[in-house]
Amino acid sequence: MIKLGIVMDPISSINIKKDTSFAMLQEAQKRGYELHYMEMNDLYLHTGEARARTQTLSVQADKEHWYDFHGEQDIALHDLDVILMRKDPPFDTEYIYATYILERAEVKGTLIVNKPQSLRDCNEKLFTAWFPDLTPSTLVSRQC
Repeated sequence: MIKLGIVMDPISSINIKKDTSFAMLQEAQKRGYELHYMEMNDLYLHTGEARARTQTLSVQADKEHWYDFHGEQDIALHDLDVILMRKDPPFDTEYIYATYILERAEVKGTLIVNKPQSLRDCNEKLFTAWFPDLTPSTLVSRQC
């Protein structure tokens, strides 16, 4: 059985009709994956090992009750086969630290989607600056 982790915003506050993370969880569950839910504050390093407090999760397309937790555990992230990094910005220090923690699991063989280094290097708000010939005139400044 594939063990899939997901780092995301609180599942209690998502809109299941629009949320692509929810759609991914539904499909993974349909395929028989074991789902492990976590938020960024659940991630930590212990003696260089990436770990998290996770909750086993099941999802259903019910607008009143779309998820259930079935147990809490503390696991090494490299024990998961794949981790989806689906946390929405802000792109702040906590977010960057989370990518460093996920990178430690990646080094141990866990597939991390989206790649932690790419999340840091290709910020969604600034990356278009690398393609000025494809974008309208843009100003990015702390002071205008």
